[in-house]
Amino acid sequence: QVQLVESGGGLVQAGGSLRLSCAASGRAVNSYAMGWFRQAPGKEREFVATISWIGLSTYYADSVKGRFTISRDNAKNTLYLQMSSLRLEDTAVYYCARSRGRTVTTTRNEYDYWGQGTQVTVSS
Repeated sequence: QVQLVESGGGLVQAGGSLRLSCAASGRAVNSYAMGWFRQAPGKEREFVATISWIGLSTYYADSVKGRFTISRDNAKNTLYLQMSSLRLEDTAVYYCARSRGRTVTTTRNEYDYWGQGTQVTVSS
């Protein structure tokens, strides 16, 4: 049914930018809120950003506000995370996920489908 595949990760210098993409299979993903989470080595998965089903509402973790932008193109079944002013602490595996509902949510358990992740490494 639903499959999510992240791409766009890589090695970037601190202060640089990357744009992550999440390609979703199936049109059903367009009817749900989506989110980005990340997990650094030895740490639990943490919320990064979320966007409502149409894209009118967004919400960000304090650590990325003003630097990251979440967006979606429902016609292409694709979710994006534009990251700028990257910091060393942004290094993590980034995951996209589909929410069970249509409104933004920061709660990990509210997401029912997850991608396999894409590695983002920020160097000094």
